[in-house]
Amino acid sequence: MNPTRVPIEAKESVRWLENLRQSTELLEEPSRCVHIGDRESDIYELFCAAQESGTKFLVRTCVDRLAGDGRHTIAAAMRRIKVKAIHEVEVRDAKGTVSKATVKVKYHRLRVRPPIGKQQEYPPLMLTVIYAQEASTPRGREKIDWKLITNLPVRSRKDAVEKLAWYAMRWRIETFHKILKSGCRAEASKLRTAERIANLIAVFCILSWRIFWMTMMNRVAPAAPPLVALTNIETRLLDRLLPTTIERPKATLSTYLVKIARLGGYLNRAKDSPPGNTVMWRGLSRLTDIELGFFLALQLVGN
Repeated sequence: MNPTRVPIEAKESVRWLENLRQSTELLEEPSRCVHIGDRESDIYELFCAAQESGTKFLVRTCVDRLAGDGRHTIAAAMRRIKVKAIHEVEVRDAKGTVSKATVKVKYHRLRVRPPIGKQQEYPPLMLTVIYAQEASTPRGREKIDWKLITNLPVRSRKDAVEKLAWYAMRWRIETFHKILKSGCRAEASKLRTAERIANLIAVFCILSWRIFWMTMMNRVAPAAPPLVALTNIETRLLDRLLPTTIERPKATLSTYLVKIARLGGYLNRAKDSPPGNTVMWRGLSRLTDIELGFFLALQLVGN
């Protein structure tokens, strides 16, 4: 059977539409929402659902859809468009190493048509397509060849570059989900009701966010004050567990985040990369246990 003729309700991809509708309803301001998705969310029904609800989307497309009057595709139309910008984006390879990539940027607004089997069901839409492509394949990762489609206004190079930056943030979202799944082990919970699972995931989301945030803060703001991310008790416990020669007033946020990572197995050698999410998760988990033990000892034996 032609997959384009199968109703969306009969496909697993219907979850993308449900997520769009539910999140838009919860936030109650559809015009301020932007739903950013990878190639799995390249679904024409999603584009139509977004238009109907008044919300926005930015999706990496994998389907070369019919465009214009239906006699050519999006790819054919984009081949005639000149490069309008050269831009650097932040990317991550399979090992998690972050680097910069230089891409050529094209963008063009055009009429996008629904799949042939669904043209009686869905209307054509005026959307903007953004192409970002590297000139050559770099060592250690795939060549960037992003084809994005959106109903957001893209009227200038600045607008196009902004949308690329938004999509480039997806690796951070994926990292957050990895912490949620592998660190917090959300999928391994044995709770029996949807309400309890939802409450547990809500708590895990806060914890996952904190781990990821601390990992990134160590890289982008290492000289920040320690109390930006940690409590006074946490810093004092870390000073006892892993004493250093640095005087306390001069100690930075990075000083203590590295100590947390060391509790999680980080070796802190001169040529080591900054601590990653895994060692931060293990270290923070261990620090939390130590802190609980500290407070229990205070209650049992006093000051």
